[in-house]
Amino acid sequence: MSIFNSFNASASGLTAQRLRMDVISSNVANAQTTRATVNENGEFEPYRRKTVSIAPQSSSFKSFLHKASHSSNVASGVKVTGIHEDNEPFKLVFDPTNPDANEQGYVQLPNVDPLKEMVDLMSATRSYEANITALNASKSMLMKALEIGK
Repeated sequence: MSIFNSFNASASGLTAQRLRMDVISSNVANAQTTRATVNENGEFEPYRRKTVSIAPQSSSFKSFLHKASHSSNVASGVKVTGIHEDNEPFKLVFDPTNPDANEQGYVQLPNVDPLKEMVDLMSATRSYEANITALNASKSMLMKALEIGK
C-alpha cells in the first residue's frame, strides 16, 4: 500500500467532477441553440443535453477478489466511462416568426432544463469540494507523520 493512494483517489475524483462541471456548463451555454447538429435527413437539430457517467476505476472481479483476500481497503478512485446524450424529446415552443419554425409555427428547443443543470452543477461542485477536503486531510496527516521524525 502506497502512502499516495488517497492522493490518487482524490485526484481521480477531482478530474471526474471537473469534467462533469465542464459538460454542465456546455449544456447551459447551449440551452437555446436550435442548430447544433444535422440529422440523417439533412435537417438541423437542436442541441442535446449531455451527461457524464462515472464508475469505480477497478471494477474487475480480480481486483475485488484481491481486496477481499488481502483485507486491504485500498482506495482506487473513479474514472469517467463516457459522455452520453440525453434522449428526452425536444421542447416545442410556438414562435412562427423564428426562422427554425416548422409548418405549424413551432420551434424545437434543446432538451436542457436550466434548473436541473444548476442542481447537477451544485452536486458536482460539492463533490469537488469534498475531494479537496479529503486531499487536504491526507496531506496534513502525512505532514504530521513527517514531523514525528524530527
